[in-house]
Amino acid sequence: MLLHSVSYGDGDVPVVFLGSIASTTDMWLPQLDALSGTRRVIALDHRGHGNSPDPAHTPGQTTFEDLVADVHETLDDLGVGDYDVVGLSLGGALAQHLAATDPRVRRAAFLCTATSFGGEKKWRDRAELTRTQGMTPMVDAVVGLWVSTEFSQTHPATTDFYRRMVASTRGSGYAECAEGLARFDSTPLLGEITCPVLTIAGDQDESTPPAALEQIARGVGGDSQQVVVQGGHVPTVESADAVNSALKEFLTN
Repeated sequence: MLLHSVSYGDGDVPVVFLGSIASTTDMWLPQLDALSGTRRVIALDHRGHGNSPDPAHTPGQTTFEDLVADVHETLDDLGVGDYDVVGLSLGGALAQHLAATDPRVRRAAFLCTATSFGGEKKWRDRAELTRTQGMTPMVDAVVGLWVSTEFSQTHPATTDFYRRMVASTRGSGYAECAEGLARFDSTPLLGEITCPVLTIAGDQDESTPPAALEQIARGVGGDSQQVVVQGGHVPTVESADAVNSALKEFLTN
């Protein structure tokens, strides 16, 4: 299915941004602004998130391969050839798969992600909860992981921005992506990733701690660089300058 996308800047080889579950393209605003002066940047909303539609199939049937196919179909529709991919959390899982299987990927940056995300039951339970009750039961827990306690106290407006983002996610959309993540395991694919890789971890990320990114960096088949920045699971705003600096250096070298 075609996903909603935003695109800024110019260039033959775009940078494609794939965000976390429960996020929209707005999660990447500091990075889109920082890179669009020299590169074409594209960000996508996952199925059932932001301005992307819900799938037409019966609930409960989404696989991880469906989420990958959404990205492929959308990039094909946008006329994208070779590209660099930047993914965070769920987006990082998709970026790992794309880097291993899509020859168009030139470079890949994996932010706050992992080779797996805690087992099938956890995600099936979350899918059932959000499909029946919406996102209200999830907002506090999700935002509590996304930003550090210190940042939430010193930047209440930005934290509230994240709360609205999560709360606006359709429960059915979260459930679709949760089911897609339920059986994800990139371990067998890591050795197939031969393009240059950058990993970025948040030093206070309880969901995918720095050790999870180290595991990815050790497992890939090509060269890798590792960066740790201050922040929780979504440091793209909390440590925007550090994230932008790391991405600019990686994507221009």
